[in-house]
Order: sequence, then C-alpha cells, then structure tokens
Amino acid sequence: AVGLATASVSVAAFAPVNSYAARTSASSPKSGTNLLASPDNENQAPDGVGTFDPLDLAAENELLATPVSSRSNNNGGLGMVAATTAAVWAATSEVASANDSPDWGVFEGRIGSMLHPITMGSMFLLTLSTGLLGFQWRRQRTIGDDITALKKTLPDLGGAKTVGDAIAAAESAEENSVEAANLSKLKAALPIQKDIDDLVAERKDLSSKGLRDQHFSQGSLLAFIGTCFAIEGPLNTYARAGKLFPGPHLYAGAGLVCLWALAYACVPAMQKGSDTARTIHIGANVAGASLFAWQIVSGLPIMFKVIELTKFP
Repeated sequence: AVGLATASVSVAAFAPVNSYAARTSASSPKSGTNLLASPDNENQAPDGVGTFDPLDLAAENELLATPVSSRSNNNGGLGMVAATTAAVWAATSEVASANDSPDWGVFEGRIGSMLHPITMGSMFLLTLSTGLLGFQWRRQRTIGDDITALKKTLPDLGGAKTVGDAIAAAESAEENSVEAANLSKLKAALPIQKDIDDLVAERKDLSSKGLRDQHFSQGSLLAFIGTCFAIEGPLNTYARAGKLFPGPHLYAGAGLVCLWALAYACVPAMQKGSDTARTIHIGANVAGASLFAWQIVSGLPIMFKVIELTKFP
C-alpha cells in the first residue's frame, strides 16, 4: 500500500493538475484518501472518473463566464483587460455608427472630386498623342523596306546612285542603239526615283524628331499617371459616399488599366525585335484607346452628378 501511494504521488507531481493521470493517481483506491486535491472538482464525472483536460480549458471557460465583480483578485488583471476591451469596442462602434465616413476635407469636396475626370480627360489626349508618335516611329522603322522594294524595280544604273545621274552619264556617252534603249528605260524610271527621293526625305524628317524616345517617355507617363488616377477615382467615391458603385464605367476602367499593363509588358520583347510583341502592343493600345473613348462618354453623366452633389472646396 505504501509503494502504491508513493507511485501515485510521483505520477501526480509530474502530471497536470487537471489531467486524467493527476485525478486518478491522486486518489488511493484502497484507502479512499485524496492525496492531491483538485482545484476544480466539477471537471470530474459524476462516477468519480477524471476528464481529459490537460490545458485546463474548463476552468478558463468558467472564469470567462463568471461576472467580473465576483472573480478573485488573482483574476483581476484578466477582468480589467476584458472590461477595457469591451469599453473601447463600444466607444468605437458608437463613433462609427454616428458617422457614415471620416471627414476627408478637400479630398471629398468638389475640387478633389474633379481631379479624376479632369486628369483622365488629359490622359485621353495624351493617349492619342502617344499613339500618333508610335505610328510615326513605326513608319520610320519600316520606311526602309519600302525604299528597298522600289530600288529593286529600277533598271541598271551602271554604277550611278540615282536615275538622274545614270541618264546624264548615258547622254554624254557615244550614241548607239544600246545606249538609246537603256536611256529610254532610265527615263521611264524617273517617277520611281521621285518616290524613292520622297521616302528618303520623309525618313530623314522623322529621324530628326526623336520619335522613339518621345513615344517611350509619353507611354511611361501615361501608364503611371493613368493608373494612379484610375485608383484615385474609386477612392474619392468611397470617401464621399462611403461605398462604391460597381458598373460599366468602373469595370471598363479596370480593363483599361490591364490593357496598359499588357502593352507595357511587351516593350522588352519589342526592343529585341519581336514582331509578335509589337502586334500585341499595338492591339492592346488600340483597344485601350477605344475603351478610353467610351469611358469619356460614360463618365460625363457621373461628372455632372458629382458637380451637383458636391460643394467647394
């Protein structure tokens, strides 16, 4: 009996107080004496068999269910934290219910509300300008192919650079049947030479404008400012109304930003000479410009409504 009691005390010393091992070993089956008192006897089953609760969750649940005023001094800190949390939650809930949204000042006034339509209208004009620069840069790149194709249709110039130089050389040579026939071919090629000269002059004029750098700079500016104010618009709406109004204008704006991202993502491949990337780039920008134009039409009624419902500043 002494050995059994000693073993029971040893198990109880290393087991959690509320665990099954502690509860069963704390009672001697022979003497019926409780060697280790349990602080929460209610955790035991009616038949005296202990329950498995190593984390003492039952005691914590009882503590939370007990009113703060009736808890012991040992639990006073937890009660104070719970009471403070409840008070802060109630106070913030009252403030949130008293005001639909925070006071954003100028940002939710007429000036702040008009930033989006004015800026995006400017971005639409910048879109048209950037697109024009892009097509001019493409023309500058591809005009050399047109010049090469026309030069292949010219007759033999005999080492001369132009048809005019070849005609002058043929006229100064001794006249014979071969030179006369070649001279007639050269004179028939004069319109082709004129087209070549026009294309060369056009390429020189386009090259002097720095179209590539301008197109890249304006495109970068459009992607940055356009994306920022595409986000600013819904934020301003939420600041004024406390909610968003999902609809075609909002969805089309999100789609436009995605098209800008797609067009910009094609730039590295375009710089490596990928025609597929150029095609995707042009298609995304053409679709984006068309969607942007529709955005202007659908955004005008919204702008007039904003002017009606807002005040300066």
